[in-house]
Amino acid sequence: MTSTLDSRAVASPSASTRTRKGNAARRRRTVFYFIAPAMLGFLIFFGYPLIATVYYSFTRYDLINAPEFVGFDNYIRMFTSEPLVGTAAYNTLWLVIVLTFCRVVFALGTASIISRLKSGVGLVRTLCYLPSLAPPAAATLAFVFLFNPEYGPVNAFLRTVGIDGGLWFNDPAMSKPALTLLVMWGSGELMIIILAALLDVPQEQYEAAELDGAGPVRRFWHVTLPSISPVLLFGVVNSMIFALQFFTQAIVAGSAAAGAADVAGNTRFIGAPQNSTLTYPVWLYVQGFRYFNMGYAAAMAVLLFIVSAGFTWILVRQLRKSQHQEEGG
Repeated sequence: MTSTLDSRAVASPSASTRTRKGNAARRRRTVFYFIAPAMLGFLIFFGYPLIATVYYSFTRYDLINAPEFVGFDNYIRMFTSEPLVGTAAYNTLWLVIVLTFCRVVFALGTASIISRLKSGVGLVRTLCYLPSLAPPAAATLAFVFLFNPEYGPVNAFLRTVGIDGGLWFNDPAMSKPALTLLVMWGSGELMIIILAALLDVPQEQYEAAELDGAGPVRRFWHVTLPSISPVLLFGVVNSMIFALQFFTQAIVAGSAAAGAADVAGNTRFIGAPQNSTLTYPVWLYVQGFRYFNMGYAAAMAVLLFIVSAGFTWILVRQLRKSQHQEEGG
């Protein structure tokens, strides 16, 4: 009798262990079934295209004939014998620096003003957000009309106050600043995100800083900015990636300002005036879909991906480093 009880006591833990393992396996299968569609979509729409792009970047491919392996020829050509790549890279770098700074500062300033309003907050917030809903092509065409040097309402207003408005999209020196104004006008999404972060800052911190004698500038610098720094980092990274991929506004503005009838497909006016709106993605598009140099366009895309990932990694690392320093200090 005693031996039978002992055998049952020994067998019981083993059975419970098997039950726990079976439950854990079922939970893992359930989790896998839920994430399988996302994993499948990632592999089909990101993983495979990325691998295929890297492969085609080492080939000569025109979408008709079979790809011909050429090694690093496409990358060598990019840095040695393609003058417009330098122009496109300069325009894109200009946008990365200026557009990122202006977009984040404008969104932060607008959000700060809205967060301090006492009445009409919903209306003002809606009006500031609405421009981001406009289709990029339509918004760009509207801006080209508004900033038309002859009959545009912006220059007409400036002339009434004795200011020469300039040529805007028809001037190589002013086309990129005009595009920056367009992007700032449509930065409502980033403004809403920063506004949410501003409203989430604890009021106790402002009250404590005010009791210590801190003025509005010091409170903004020492309370607001540290509290919303992760959101600002997101805005900077998002704006930099947006600038690195700047395509629709540049190609529509160049074609429309040059008077092209078909702004969507007429590549004769791409980059006008004088290649000042020729961004890196626009030149990638021209190489791939006008000249059918798909291998070369794939190499340009790989380089763009590497640069975007590098910028993001550097910014995230710097933020983490500054946060560790603040915690240690």
